[in-house]
Amino acid sequence: MMKTGTRESRLNTAFVKLADTLVAEFDVIDLMHWLVEQCIEILDTQAGGLMIVNSAGDLQLVASTSEDATMVEVFQLAAGDGPCMECFRTGNAVTVASIEENLDRWPRFGPEALKLGFRSVHATPLRLRGQVIGTMNLFSYHVGALVSEDVAIAQALADVATIGILQERSIRSAELVAEQLQRALDSRVLIEQAKGVLAATLGTTMDNAFSIMRTYARDRNLVLRQVAEDITARRLQLGKVGKK
Repeated sequence: MMKTGTRESRLNTAFVKLADTLVAEFDVIDLMHWLVEQCIEILDTQAGGLMIVNSAGDLQLVASTSEDATMVEVFQLAAGDGPCMECFRTGNAVTVASIEENLDRWPRFGPEALKLGFRSVHATPLRLRGQVIGTMNLFSYHVGALVSEDVAIAQALADVATIGILQERSIRSAELVAEQLQRALDSRVLIEQAKGVLAATLGTTMDNAFSIMRTYARDRNLVLRQVAEDITARRLQLGKVGKK
């Protein structure tokens, strides 16, 4: 369990970083990954994923903290079944204290989540003025629901991040909102391709490949999407990734 002081410090830092996205340029994909990573640490969960809606109105996975999180999220999308899908459809947070005790509720999602070791989940909507653009989903390896304070924290972080993602002050039409979200989804595809190239070339895991790629981008103040494009197009020497 995280010490209170550390938790409060992380929470303050998270809100400051999210507030910065409202007044400065930022990498949308990196922000989404950072958000779920911070939430699993602040809220004492073990994995997370973030989905947003595409121009066709369908959810797609944009960020995850591990391959297991990716697998369970992708399964939900393919099955059209699960707490994260319900959260998106209703626009309300969905808390599942015990996945095993809710197998009848989600007969396709439940068994797959349990196979991956997840025992509970909390899904938070990404919403702005009644419009739901996605969900942030936090998974735990133990049984138990988030306490009400943590539910409120998850929603608050998701709300501020949503404003940042949409750059609400400058976006006024539904068409521009869809364009912004679609670009983020397209970036996810490029990043996944680059992860695969790095993992195969360096003989490492997909999770570690992403960490190497993101560190490379941050150290050089580069946009993650551009680094991914350079890797897949072979403009970036794979043997030099991760080195300054």
